[in-house]
Amino acid sequence: MFDAAFAPAPGAHDTAPLRDLEPLRDLEPLREPGAFDALVREIGEDGAHEVRAVFWSDTSARLQLFHTLALGQHRAKIAREAHSLKSTARTFGYLRLAALALRLESTADSLADAEFGDLLQQMDAAFAAAKAQEPQG
Repeated sequence: MFDAAFAPAPGAHDTAPLRDLEPLRDLEPLREPGAFDALVREIGEDGAHEVRAVFWSDTSARLQLFHTLALGQHRAKIAREAHSLKSTARTFGYLRLAALALRLESTADSLADAEFGDLLQQMDAAFAAAKAQEPQG
């Protein structure tokens, strides 16, 4: 929908094991400060605010969905939902959330339940921190 390119978060490589994400827990989420401004330039201020509101709502619902899905039965659905989350988080410049979603997408077929739960907690925290950092308006 939007053409935007953002650098991955430092240390958020596709092949890094989940344990490498441990340091991400205590850091503020990485946010591309100019991402929203780029969106405003592309679709206008009203449109950008509207789309961002949909992002917050959809992301909240998607994170809640992850918590209801049984990993063993829904790995493919979890990977698809993580892919969508990764894409939208990148569009809005939430690099940490995008990196965590990428990790879920790329490891959904091999995660153990404990790793899945840990990753969901990190994603929830990254989402809450990103929303708290978001300028109002």
